[in-house]
Amino acid sequence: MAQTAQDQLLSQSLKSLHSSDDIGLLDCIDKLRSQGISHYVSLPQLVVCGDQSSGKSSVLEAISGIPFPTKDNLCTCHPTELILRRSSDTNVAVSIVSHPSRSEPDCRRLSGFRQDLSNYDDLPELIDKAKAMMGISDTGGAFSNDVLRIEISGPTQPHLTIVDLPGLIHSENKVQTTADVELVLEMVRGYMIDRRSVILAVVSAKNDYANQIVLKLAREIDPKGLRTMGIISKPDTLPVGSGSESGFVSLAMNEDVEFRLGWHVLRNRDYESRHFSIEARDEAERQFFSQGVWQQLPRNRVGIATLRDRLSKVLLEQIKAELPSVVSEIEVSMKHCQSALKKLGDSRLGLDDQRLFLLRISQSYQILVKAAVDGVYWDPFFEDARSVQGCQKRLRAVVQNLNLQFAENMRLRGHRRCITDIPTFGNSSDSRDNDVALPIPRADFIREVQEILQSSRGRELPGMFNPLIVGDLFQDQARPWEGLARAHLHSVWKETSAFLDLVISHLSDELTLSALQREIVGPFMEERLTQLEVKLSDLLSPYQHGHPITYNHYFTETVQSVRGKRLEDEIKQKLASFFGFGKQGTPEHISINRVSVSSLTSTLASRREADMDRYACSEVLDCMEAYYKVAMKCVIDNVATHVIENLVAGLGDVLSATRIWQLKPEQVHAIASEPAENQSQREHLSRKLAILQAGVQTLRRYAGREVSSEYYA
Repeated sequence: MAQTAQDQLLSQSLKSLHSSDDIGLLDCIDKLRSQGISHYVSLPQLVVCGDQSSGKSSVLEAISGIPFPTKDNLCTCHPTELILRRSSDTNVAVSIVSHPSRSEPDCRRLSGFRQDLSNYDDLPELIDKAKAMMGISDTGGAFSNDVLRIEISGPTQPHLTIVDLPGLIHSENKVQTTADVELVLEMVRGYMIDRRSVILAVVSAKNDYANQIVLKLAREIDPKGLRTMGIISKPDTLPVGSGSESGFVSLAMNEDVEFRLGWHVLRNRDYESRHFSIEARDEAERQFFSQGVWQQLPRNRVGIATLRDRLSKVLLEQIKAELPSVVSEIEVSMKHCQSALKKLGDSRLGLDDQRLFLLRISQSYQILVKAAVDGVYWDPFFEDARSVQGCQKRLRAVVQNLNLQFAENMRLRGHRRCITDIPTFGNSSDSRDNDVALPIPRADFIREVQEILQSSRGRELPGMFNPLIVGDLFQDQARPWEGLARAHLHSVWKETSAFLDLVISHLSDELTLSALQREIVGPFMEERLTQLEVKLSDLLSPYQHGHPITYNHYFTETVQSVRGKRLEDEIKQKLASFFGFGKQGTPEHISINRVSVSSLTSTLASRREADMDRYACSEVLDCMEAYYKVAMKCVIDNVATHVIENLVAGLGDVLSATRIWQLKPEQVHAIASEPAENQSQREHLSRKLAILQAGVQTLRRYAGREVSSEYYA
């Protein structure tokens, strides 16, 4: 396509958007966009937005030098992405990028629309064709989320992306419905909210700027105005010397609505002057700003020539500021892709492929489960110990903590009644609130034991007792054990089940996870819980029904310790009585002048219990308490070793290689067969990963830091 004087001027105007020192950086961003990375990671761009009929397309035309439709009754009905590229060949290509909400047939139909141009004058007609393809017409739909891409390449073209968006609608009418109003608002918001977009908020001087939606939206999305530039269009429509003219001049001076990037004023072609050349348009603009109140504005705040320079600097600053975060985002996306592909595994259409897929999951499963059971948290799967999932994945720590909590619960809540030496008032033996042991004075408990002793009397002599009474009292006192032990088992079982879900979800996709839970993991864990509940019942049965049996010397030591403590208390009381201290008790140190040894000895040695049954009941209670302590420690250890550890140690069997090999063909197919959406997802992820890898390679020279090589394996 031969270059005319107008084409040369166009090239110069576009080229002025760039600094020669930073052309490599701009080339980098354009290369990323050409690789398709912008589908997955947002890139710095200029976004032109404003209210309907605010003059956005005229601004875009002035910046790019490319004619866009500017009829008075015509508005932008779709996003238009203008892509300028440097190439040895000159070409203009127009295509459509369908919105993800489109059906598959519509996507194929729209993606097939691509036409090349040999003349910029044909662009308006081609845009009309594209609108028809999108379903936009005077009688059909008013707006579309599909993107019209206009790619211009040539040896003198710069690398730049400018997006023109549909105008924000104030209210519905015969053509534009309420749904259209919401559609456009969400569309524009989606572009503006991207923190890498430079917002060019176009405000028409035809209307009060305080009532224009774009300013409210810009301040909502970018409240500090850090990445927004205001552009005032149609200043030639303001009455000369009017208050509205003064108000817009104040706005242009950044005195009212403040943006960090400031404001700029353009005088564009209207419908009547649409046939003016670019040179004529620029000359008319220069004359307008050289007279009246507009001549007082700084020259770098008016006119298209200075706007191009400002945008060049703004865009470059935005690229430099965002480039490191672009690299980080690409790396994160690559990690997600690789993780998702690993979960999907290789394509598996036949039975052998499906079984091999499960065997690979089993192999990785065994490694992670063994590490968790052994408490060796070296794999990245275990995450940070301070995170919620990180704690949940550290299975050995979870089980240890639950065992310690169980032991503490047994010590605090395992006994039905708490025997104290302090009298209580009222009847507290009929209820048990919140699993807290009921307090009962020792004297009251002895009276209860005495009643049992009398009703269970055999041939034993007075002051002696039937040893079976110890078992009856112990079983009543240890009644809460079964509830505490079963609650502990269910807590550990619940945590191990959740752990298995985390492991399998880490190693497979959601469909495979669901199938494994349904076919293998769920039935295995339910069966295991049933088996362990039976085992727990067997373990507790001797303490619930049998006669107390122990050969632990701690039992004798405990009985002797209790009796020794009681004897010590009796001696103190006798000494206090002997020396006449009364209720004040015996002092720690006393002075003795002359004491009858025989009288003191007789006093200390005297130990008579007139009520022989009461004496026997005290002995029964001492034996029961001593045996309870011995049995409780034994039960705590046995539950942890024979029940809980049995559950944890057997987790490797859930997905063992043997179990996988023993699966029937129909089971393998039910678990590992791959739906069509998985195959499509694998292709999509592979394509995305290739694009991301190419993009991160491109960015390595520009991001100011080295990119890890782990992503290129």
